[in-house]
Amino acid sequence: MILLIGNYSLDRQQSMQRFATMMIEGLAAAGVPAELIQPRTFFGRFRSAGGFIAKWLGYIDKFILFRRQLGKKIAGRPAIVHICDHSNAMYAKWIREVPVVVTCHDLLAVRGALGEPTDCPASVTGKMLQRWIVAGLEHAALVACDSKATLADAERLVAHKNGSPKLAAVTLGLSYPYRKLPPEEARARLAASSLIDPDAPFVLHVGSNLRRKNREGVLRIFARCQDQWKGSLVFAGERLTESLHSLGRELGVADRIVEVPETPNELLEALYNCATALLFPSTCEGFGWPIAEAHACGCPVICTDREPMIEVAGSAALTRKIDDEAGFAADLLRLTNWAERERYSIKALENSRRFSATRMISEYRELYRTLAPA
Repeated sequence: MILLIGNYSLDRQQSMQRFATMMIEGLAAAGVPAELIQPRTFFGRFRSAGGFIAKWLGYIDKFILFRRQLGKKIAGRPAIVHICDHSNAMYAKWIREVPVVVTCHDLLAVRGALGEPTDCPASVTGKMLQRWIVAGLEHAALVACDSKATLADAERLVAHKNGSPKLAAVTLGLSYPYRKLPPEEARARLAASSLIDPDAPFVLHVGSNLRRKNREGVLRIFARCQDQWKGSLVFAGERLTESLHSLGRELGVADRIVEVPETPNELLEALYNCATALLFPSTCEGFGWPIAEAHACGCPVICTDREPMIEVAGSAALTRKIDDEAGFAADLLRLTNWAERERYSIKALENSRRFSATRMISEYRELYRTLAPA
């Protein structure tokens, strides 16, 4: 039996929750017995305390109460314990006599804590947490990285002692079966949302307000196109901050911004299908799921010329240096031409074949066998 450890629900790390769900459902579909557990919420229910106190109440649930919950499951002697998010790697130090696999989605916060330029600054306590995470990774039997770029970081930052941990790269699959939709179906979904005119052109950004997502850059790039293209800018994901709204007003594009918060998969699929392009000028990523999702829908991608975005996009995206905002804008305008968009849409669909969830589960099963042979 594979014991999967997921994330604390109150942390609301949606991408990590999606990954854990992919693992439990994928293993079940492959006929592999598996169970998914996560820290229960007890003290965290009193988060109305707010701020610093709320964070520490969550830590009690995750790092004190969960230890007993995990211990009971370990007593059942699973074949493998798989920690689905490296930010919980410290749990590995609690586990004895059972091989531990940790999926490492990125080491950006670890690098930021070391002073490297990742747009992930760390406080004093944050630096302590990142050291604790690295120590947990070093205690694992195997660390599986989402991308070759993250694997390279792990080879550099995670100490190897007596051949452990083993390091491997397992490219993520899609967490939802995104696909190219019939145009009328995609437009009908947008119309039903009442947020977007299904017949009006738009460029899409999918992500959050984290500094490394570079939403300020997205706004500046879009503003460069406003006189030559009458499309809208759609932000799917976290709502914009007031400072981002202020920047939109300053750039003269506030009336052309549409926000689609907490976007369900079916609506996001329609957005990818109908968008002129996905604009994704992140400074740093561990993988870049929106690139793969967009490509599965035949949506052209404009992204940063950095790893792992290049690894995920392959030769199917238009790429620019992070500071070349004029170049990003030129690429967006280029894709407003129907023939150019179709050309990159075909490339996108071809590239998307690499992101099979079934293939990802199969690769994890092979890694499990190296640690717990039958």
